[in-house]
Amino acid sequence: MKTIRRLIYGEVLSAVAFVTLGFLSLFFFFDLVDEIQSLGRHAAAGYRLVHALTFVALMIPSHLYELLPITVLIGTIFVMARFAQSSEYTILRTSGLGPWRALRTLLVLGLGFVLLTFAVGDYVAPVADRTAQLLKARFKGSITVGQTGAWLKERQRYAQYAVNVSALETDGSMRGVRVFEFDNQGFLVSMAQAQTARFGEDDAWHLSGVNRTEFPARELDTARIERTHLERFRWPNQISAEMVSAALLKPERMSTIDLFQYIQHLKANAQTAQRYEIEFWRKVFYPLSCLVMVVLALPFAYLHFRSGGIATYVFGGVMAGISFFLLNNVFGYIGNLQSWQPWLTAALPGMIYSLLSLTAFGWLVLRR
Repeated sequence: MKTIRRLIYGEVLSAVAFVTLGFLSLFFFFDLVDEIQSLGRHAAAGYRLVHALTFVALMIPSHLYELLPITVLIGTIFVMARFAQSSEYTILRTSGLGPWRALRTLLVLGLGFVLLTFAVGDYVAPVADRTAQLLKARFKGSITVGQTGAWLKERQRYAQYAVNVSALETDGSMRGVRVFEFDNQGFLVSMAQAQTARFGEDDAWHLSGVNRTEFPARELDTARIERTHLERFRWPNQISAEMVSAALLKPERMSTIDLFQYIQHLKANAQTAQRYEIEFWRKVFYPLSCLVMVVLALPFAYLHFRSGGIATYVFGGVMAGISFFLLNNVFGYIGNLQSWQPWLTAALPGMIYSLLSLTAFGWLVLRR
């Protein structure tokens, strides 16, 4: 059995690596074409071809994370179908490779792909994507989102705060910061506008160039509004740099731990976390889809191929992989709009394909 496992693992790993390399090369080309168009717009700021190549290279881990379940399916289908076409799998079956042993062998291999997908998506891709965004921000000036920036909320014992950050600079500082302070009844107490702000190690933001406006308390008869200008202002809060990055960057580029912490912060401040909860559970379930893909590929080893018929089944594998990717995204949007349970929204595509995999395995492998 050790020889059989070595044969199957070697062939599958080679095929998956080849398919993955092909897809990554295609995405690299498309991303590079898109970045070349930006060279002219940011040439005055010093954006050169080497920077475009670096940016595109840093996007590879994100593409690898998205593509791995698809390439695992295509590569495994190709190997299983080729084994069936050349009658190698028939020989393996006569050598003692039964259906359940074959399934167990592929599941062990799939578990390796699960760990690889999780490591790339949770450790490599977030760091590479953040580095790529900061690289481009050096020439664009800053990282912004929309026209209003990012909004965050902080609830403390005697006050509530609404914070607006216009942009995140390449050195980690924030630009265009506005802090609105409300009392526990929801009445505006003060407003501070700062040119820049930095994250301190003392659980506080250090604001610079602050224009602060204080409004009178409701029980006072005076309508006097006090305005002051401060060069420095310290604001204690629990909003970390990762939370601001989460509000400015795409949630799917965040690590699982950062997503979980940001969700807890949103819930603690009575903010909706549906979108981020869906992304969190997608981060949990998406690597497990590699197991589903290897099970879906196993029945192809029990089919009977004519000469040249393998290409049709490989094409079917490509379509199945693309449909899984599309279904995964569509369910995310629908679940967010319809307020479905986040874990169910993230798990449904994998559950559907698991059902298809087990049905195909039971019909082609066990019954036939």
